[in-house]
Amino acid sequence: MDERWLIEQFKWLHRHPELGLREYETTAFVKDALRKHGVELLDAELETGAIAVVGRKDGPVVGLRCDMDALPIQEASGLDYASENAGVMHACGHDFHTACMLGAALLLKEREASLPGAVKVIFQPAEEIDNGAKLVVATGMLDDVRAFYAVHSYPWFEPGTLGIKAGPVMGAADRFAIRLKGRGAHAAHPEKSVDVIPALAAVIGSAQSVVSRNVSPFDCAVVSVTRVQAGTTWNIIPGEAELEGTVRTLSPAVRDDVQRRLEQVVRLTAEAYGCTAEIEFERGTDPVVNDASACERAAALAREMGFTVGRQEDALEAEDFSDYLNIAPGAFIRVGTGGTCAAHHPGFTADPAALLPAARYFAALAERELERLNREDMR
Repeated sequence: MDERWLIEQFKWLHRHPELGLREYETTAFVKDALRKHGVELLDAELETGAIAVVGRKDGPVVGLRCDMDALPIQEASGLDYASENAGVMHACGHDFHTACMLGAALLLKEREASLPGAVKVIFQPAEEIDNGAKLVVATGMLDDVRAFYAVHSYPWFEPGTLGIKAGPVMGAADRFAIRLKGRGAHAAHPEKSVDVIPALAAVIGSAQSVVSRNVSPFDCAVVSVTRVQAGTTWNIIPGEAELEGTVRTLSPAVRDDVQRRLEQVVRLTAEAYGCTAEIEFERGTDPVVNDASACERAAALAREMGFTVGRQEDALEAEDFSDYLNIAPGAFIRVGTGGTCAAHHPGFTADPAALLPAARYFAALAERELERLNREDMR
C-alpha cells in the first residue's frame, strides 16, 4: 500500500465534501478507485454509497463500515486542502473514514487468495441525517454478515491510539414535540384566558425532573428542550404553544422509562394550568452497543500491531451504526487522529499520518475475524 496515494485520496475527499444523499461525486470517486484496483462492487442499487466485496464467496462474511457524507459548515481549518464547496465541510472525519476503508479494501485485495471468507466494505451515505444505514441495510446485501466493525476519527487521541470499549458507546436519539392548547385573550384581561405561557414554562421545568428524579444516577439520560414557540405579538395572550426537543439514552429500559414519564409529566402539568397537551414522541437511532467479545479481540489485535488502546468515552450523539449491530455483533472503534477541535467544529482536522496504520488495522481485523468464524464453522 502506497501511503502517499492513500493520503492523496483523503485530501481529495476533504476538498470535495458533499451532504447526505448528495454524495454523487464522492460515490463515483470511491467506485473508480476500487475498480482500478480490481475490487468487486455489489449491485446494491443505492443512489449514493457503495458496497465492495473482497474474498471468496463460500466462507463467512465480515463487514467493515465507513460513512461518506459531510456537514453544512463553512470550513475554518486553515488546511491547504480545505473544502472547495462553500458552506460544506468534512467536520466529522468522514473523509478520513472513507480513505481508511479504501485502504483496507485494497490491502485485503492484495491477499484475497488467502482469505477464508469475504469482507464486505460498506461506504455508507447519509450518516449525519440518520437514515443512510437503513438504506444500506434495506438492500439485503448485508444479511449474511456475521460481524461488523466501524471506524470513527477521535481528535482527543493522538495517532497510534485506538479507542475500544465494550457496551454502550453512542446514544439513542429520540425527538419529542409538544403542543399545548389553552384559550387566547387580550393581554389586559388574563382572567378571560387559559394562558399557555405559564403552562409552557412549567412544562419545561417539569421535563427536567424526568432525569433528575426518575433516572438512576448510575444510568445516563438527557432531556433537552431545544425549540419553543408561542404568541404573535406583545398584547395578545396566545391560545397555543409548541415545544420541541430531544431525549438521549444509552439503555433500552431507561429509554422506555423516560418516554413514559415525560409523556405523563407533560400531560399532568398542562392539566394543572387548565391546558391540554399533545405529545409526539419519535424514536430515532438505537444506541450503539459494542459487543464485549468483539472488543476484546479488537483490542488484543491492536496491541499486537503496536497501537495503544484507550477507553473511548461514552457519547450521547446519535450514530446509525446501531442498525448494523442489530444484524450481527461488532464494535464501533475510535481512531486517534489528533487535532485541537471537536467534531462538527469548523476548525476540525484529522492527521493523515493515522490513515495507513488504521487501514492496516481494519484489514487485519477483518482477516482475523474471518479466520475465527471459519474455525467455528469447522467444529
